Amino acid sequence: MDVEAIDHANLHIPEDGVEAAVAFYRDGLGLDVENLDLFESGEKPFFSVRLAPTHVVHVQPDPEFEPPSGANFDHLALTVSTDFESLKAELDAAGIEVDRELEPLGATGTNPAVYVTDPFGYTLELKVD
Repeated sequence: MDVEAIDHANLHIPEDGVEAAVAFYRDGLGLDVENLDLFESGEKPFFSVRLAPTHVVHVQPDPEFEPPSGANFDHLALTVSTDFESLKAELDAAGIEVDRELEPLGATGTNPAVYVTDPFGYTLELKVD
């Protein structure tokens, strides 16, 4: 088997968390939110956040949502095309607090990264490309 890429990941959020998800991922991080109209009309049980041309996160409200813990989720790592100081400035301007800064080893090597937490407790590693 030759895996080419991750197509999508699924994140569950509280049933009343749609507005907070859109505010964080679209308004805060500047990512496109897709299929919100299909979700709102009941045609799909989730909507999507476009991470890159061929990568999305499906966001599904769940009445039994439990915030992630270290036992069931650590983080989602994303590479970003910007310099480190610009990344931090963008997050600051959007009112998104940086939890920590590291230079972690990942699939593309070791590069500076910041870690932020979404409104539901999911950690995102934003790693400079």
